[in-house]
Amino acid sequence: MAKCSDAVSITSADGTKLALHNLSKTEPSNVDAPVVLFSHATGFHAHCWQPMVDVLEEHMHCVAIDHRGFGDSQKIDPADLTWSQYGDDALAAARATSARHGGRSLIGVGHSMGGATLLMAAHAESSLFRALFIFEPIVFPPMPANTGGETPSNFLADGARKRRSRFDSFDAALENFASKPPMNAFHPVARESYVRHGFAEQPDGMVELKCAPEHEARTYETGGIAPEWHELPTINVPTWVLCGKPEPFQPSRFAASVAEQLGNCTYVQWDEMGHFGPLTHPEAIAGFIGRTVRTLP
Repeated sequence: MAKCSDAVSITSADGTKLALHNLSKTEPSNVDAPVVLFSHATGFHAHCWQPMVDVLEEHMHCVAIDHRGFGDSQKIDPADLTWSQYGDDALAAARATSARHGGRSLIGVGHSMGGATLLMAAHAESSLFRALFIFEPIVFPPMPANTGGETPSNFLADGARKRRSRFDSFDAALENFASKPPMNAFHPVARESYVRHGFAEQPDGMVELKCAPEHEARTYETGGIAPEWHELPTINVPTWVLCGKPEPFQPSRFAASVAEQLGNCTYVQWDEMGHFGPLTHPEAIAGFIGRTVRTLP
């Protein structure tokens, strides 16, 4: 599949080219409608937000970023990757999106890594955001020294490196992901968007992941250290930390602590969801965001 016609190219702080997608199929009738910027989780891309956009687009403008190395954004050497670069990407997307909508403050919606990137952007320039809704953001609380052992990030990195990256066709890839966890539980539109926009057709007719497995692995290995824990109380943007049922070795186990550390935050938990809540229950989360945004001053 070729690069999407719904994207504009923007530039991050270090010159990396990023794809910023307008995901709304229709625009709200109110030109002053809220503007939502979506930031995706590790291993995913902008179009995975489509089922949430389908709920929100009647009353909101909806755009989403492909972070560097993901989707249609520029690829980089994974060895040079840092999480602060993802924060720069989110900041560039927020500045560009706000400028395109008359300087309005945005509603930031992020999942996992994407939640952390929005926190970094809000820490750098809080005036860009009217509110943040972040599902299980990856911001690690301080850990006791010399805990030893293998961290969950190591397991995720190992899995990413072993991930199958090539299939005979888009349909073959979709059939594969629909047959096993975790993607068999995804909303069908999220799963199909992951495949149709996350793979590219190759000269031999096969399709290959746009995000290199090594890039995803390095994202896991370098994750959780930005923003820094001590920076969270200085973020004054109204924030909702959203969470599934707390589970061991999952970001849900420290989501409530992130909410407590933030200066202006509400914690919301759905026990019927796991870490992939925005992809398995997009309509419920989008409905909550829509209702909450309508109450904002």
